[in-house]
Amino acid sequence: MRALTRKLWRDLWQMRGPALAIMMVVAAGVAVFVASRSALDSLELTRASYYEEYRFAHVFARARRAPESVGRRAAELPGVVQVQTRVIMDVTLALDGVTEPLTGRLISIPERRGPMLNDLYLREGRTIEPGRDDEVLLGEAFAEKRGLRPGDSVEAVVNGRKRRLRIVGLALSPEYVYQISGSSPWPDDERFAVMWMGSEALRAALDMRGAFNDLTLTLAQGASEGDVIAALDRLLAPYGGLSAHGRDRQISDQFLSDEFRQLRSTGTIVPTLFLAVAAFLLNVVVSRVISTQRTQIATLKAFGYSNWAIGQHYLEMALVLVLAGSAAGVGVGLWLGGGMTRLYAAYYRFPVLELRVTAGTAALGALISVAAATIGVAIAVLRAARLPPAEAMRPEAPARYRPTLIERLGLGRLMTPAARMVLRNVSRRPLRALLAASGVALAVSIVVVGRFSEDATHYMVNLQFRLVQGEDAAVFFYRAVPRAALTELASVPGVLRAEPLRAAPVILRVGHREHRTAILGLARGSAGPPGAAPDASLHRTVDRHGAFVPIPDEGLLLGAYLARKLGVRPGDELTVEVLEGHRPVRQVPVAALIDDLVGASATMDLDALNRLLGEGDVISGAYLAVDRLGEEAVYAQLKRTPAVAGVSTTRAALESFDKIMGENLGVMRTVQLVFSSIIAFAVVFNKARIALAERSRELASLRVLGFTRAEVSRILLGELGVTTLAGIPLGMGLGYYFAWAMCQAYEDTEMFRFPLIIHPSTYAYAALVVLVSAALSALVVRRRIDQLDLVGVLKTRD
Repeated sequence: MRALTRKLWRDLWQMRGPALAIMMVVAAGVAVFVASRSALDSLELTRASYYEEYRFAHVFARARRAPESVGRRAAELPGVVQVQTRVIMDVTLALDGVTEPLTGRLISIPERRGPMLNDLYLREGRTIEPGRDDEVLLGEAFAEKRGLRPGDSVEAVVNGRKRRLRIVGLALSPEYVYQISGSSPWPDDERFAVMWMGSEALRAALDMRGAFNDLTLTLAQGASEGDVIAALDRLLAPYGGLSAHGRDRQISDQFLSDEFRQLRSTGTIVPTLFLAVAAFLLNVVVSRVISTQRTQIATLKAFGYSNWAIGQHYLEMALVLVLAGSAAGVGVGLWLGGGMTRLYAAYYRFPVLELRVTAGTAALGALISVAAATIGVAIAVLRAARLPPAEAMRPEAPARYRPTLIERLGLGRLMTPAARMVLRNVSRRPLRALLAASGVALAVSIVVVGRFSEDATHYMVNLQFRLVQGEDAAVFFYRAVPRAALTELASVPGVLRAEPLRAAPVILRVGHREHRTAILGLARGSAGPPGAAPDASLHRTVDRHGAFVPIPDEGLLLGAYLARKLGVRPGDELTVEVLEGHRPVRQVPVAALIDDLVGASATMDLDALNRLLGEGDVISGAYLAVDRLGEEAVYAQLKRTPAVAGVSTTRAALESFDKIMGENLGVMRTVQLVFSSIIAFAVVFNKARIALAERSRELASLRVLGFTRAEVSRILLGELGVTTLAGIPLGMGLGYYFAWAMCQAYEDTEMFRFPLIIHPSTYAYAALVVLVSAALSALVVRRRIDQLDLVGVLKTRD
């Protein structure tokens, strides 16, 4: 073993405390990186293989009613490989003992199974037998939540008639990996069921023999998706086509893509923070080692060791710590990644979702940590390599003490001698103090960022479910009905109030830009003071700050996200192509913008929308305020109403969302608490150990002069307290900046945008975590102060 190698291991053993702290920080950063990237790789690889094996369609289209011959013509379009026509219908469901409204989606499948698009993975039971009109396959998510198994049955209102449907199997589909109805942006596995029924049986039940209302297709490699979609729209337009779209607009795949984007962001920002702290700690520790080994460096150079050999020696010291931490981090990351994968498997419905780790992920994590370590110690290593032997043989010049600004202002007499010593020690090395405060700031910022996502989510939920969705339930009809139906709903016993809604599918165009959405028509109600809710409004138009935005008399109230995408401002005109009825094309002005958080919204006054559509005074649904004592009777009545396609309740959606987010946020909260505590402890502990090593002779001298252990401890730990307290507000600002950066990453997502909301309790929590970690590290150092060998320290040369 080379002499420098023996020296390396001896030095590492002597600095084992700080070395362990550095390895823990590196391990935390690598663990977050490996966990996030491995979970992301697992999801992406699983999705890709699932889509390919079960032939997930490339293009989706809906129509009101089209003959099968149109499907055959679609198969002849250039670039189309396979076409499948289907019948899809949302129905109301009833289960024994369940009073709340349930919605089911019936999807036709060939009765004689063969290769088909959006194929099914049979989890349990058997497939549908030909000729049976009462058998269905049920989606696994709803079955798990409701405890249903093959052999059980559900009651459904199909085309105005009650039918008892027998479950023969449980299935999964690539079309519903993220199972969501579309009437709400949140999944609700307890109240929304996907069911597959034999094609002939479902077409007969819906009077759709020889016709379809849904079409999916796959494309040849290199085919133009845009050209196929345009041709398909022209083909389906006479039959009430609702504009075809690609996978990127398919709601399940869209949610998956947004989740992947979030994982990618988490796997970049958080490890960067950890490795920045590791680089900082390595710089501090290696600089301290080099400072105390000046005479050793001079001796080595006198014996013929080159500058390169000296620099390599100290660089190897840093790399050993980083590589050891990286190895531990990879192991912890794999464990965390497995936990994250199990969480995703609970609500992303894949046949199999297992942790898949590529060698590149682990290697990249180690490579990034090595790069951070090299950058962190580069300056210190260069200083050691370039240190002239003659200069290195001399001890460092003693620090110059001078009165601090507080003392020069005449306030020094108000301070104890120990306090003046603390301030002077901090002020004589401001850069070191700033670096120590920066390390604490990074720890605080990690806690702030971790809690920010929880704050933002709760704010968004409260805004959506309590301000925007003021209704207790939303009722949707199969098709637009006269407004008089609202009176019938309002007369149902237990309904306190009913307000109309009209949803019209449209394409909004400005030049070459376009977006498919639905214009929501709402009753404006009577006007109130600025920023106040209208008197007659259950479902409200509210911006991200909670302010009510009035619906204009004419024109569109457009969401800010959609306005940015289309490049329009208030006063500009949009081409509105309606995708139902007579399919009118109108020019509609943008009257105002609303900076909302969910979806790509376009809202109009109900009367103005009906004039635009030219279909008379009709509605497609209603918002209801329901008496809590009579809600069971209300929902039972709605289930028996043939025209009702579905009912969603705000309370049920809120409960479902809280359950999902509670599980995920609880796990992430624990992880970020542990890792941020590691950082805080490592930063303060290293600072304290280095300060103790540098000032051990000074502190021992004070002990000999009569200072007590407590007084000596207050001097040293007081400096740590100053830098820790200085780093906390700095970390709060840094955490706010990182939270802002995460919000910006979500501004271009259609599903939802994160508001920049950080509660004061989050800042207090972050400060508490860091203070507790600092206190623990201070206790460890205090023990070393108490065990200080006065005689041995006084004999030690500088």
